[in-house]
Amino acid sequence: MLISAQTSIPFSRSLVYSTYRDKLLELTPYMPNVRSITIKSSRQEGELVYYVNEWQGGGEIPVAARAILNEDLLSWTEYNTWNESDFTQDWHIKTHAFTEAVRCAGKNRFIEEGDKTRVETRGELVIDPKQIKGFPSFMIGGIAHVIEEFLGQKIAPNLLQMGEGVRHYLESRSL
Repeated sequence: MLISAQTSIPFSRSLVYSTYRDKLLELTPYMPNVRSITIKSSRQEGELVYYVNEWQGGGEIPVAARAILNEDLLSWTEYNTWNESDFTQDWHIKTHAFTEAVRCAGKNRFIEEGDKTRVETRGELVIDPKQIKGFPSFMIGGIAHVIEEFLGQKIAPNLLQMGEGVRHYLESRSL
């Protein structure tokens, strides 16, 4: 499944970029589907900044999926590489449930458009049914579909929420 989202934020690229990168914990209140974020590690090497963040999402697991999915699917560890020379962020996610079966990775680009910044997210979510353990083989294809659909319905709205959160955060700081 391809992941694609974009948002426009009426602030300079350098400010939007640094807010996404450096103010993540302050943005949590603007994201209703996120319960908490913990920065596990960060380090800088030249123009590259590396972060490892642990996210705890919120929201309801659909009744039909509760037999398969649990709260662990709402938790993930995100590995980021921020490149200030081209205003990009490479990321990949490891879910805390079905870790071997779920692969999710992509890139955010921060594009200057006059006095606004367009944030483009492109990525991919892949579920490998052969890596889903603990279920009868005849159920695996259906389980993979449920996981992909559930995560797919969460990812794009969360990305858009993040952009709105950055906009609200920056607007509140510029008053």
